[in-house]
Amino acid sequence: QVQLVESGGGSVQAGGSLRLSCAASGDTYFKSYMGWFRQAPGKEREGVAAIDSEGSTNYADSVKGRFTISQDNTKNTLYLQMNSLKSEDTGMYYCAARYGYCQIRRSDLFNYWGQGTQVTVSS
Repeated sequence: QVQLVESGGGSVQAGGSLRLSCAASGDTYFKSYMGWFRQAPGKEREGVAAIDSEGSTNYADSVKGRFTISQDNTKNTLYLQMNSLKSEDTGMYYCAARYGYCQIRRSDLFNYWGQGTQVTVSS
């Protein structure tokens, strides 16, 4: 079992920055691959970024160069630094975990999910 708790969401103007955090606890086996996903109203959930236990990262094309995923294993915390935010980045952001790599678009393959944190970007 893995428990995930996100924080750090909020409202920001376009061009601004936010840093999301995800506190993870539980079985490290299922935390070997962790990701951030988002869902806007009326849209499907989409993968934003993912990172494995060795620090290799993957990003959606829409956020490359603007978002950075990282983890602090000493604190069991996953981060998503979001810069140059756009209105289209608005949505509920979720942290998720699974064992082993998968394509970031495959949210259906992630086993554990947090409750989400809202990000609203106004233009």
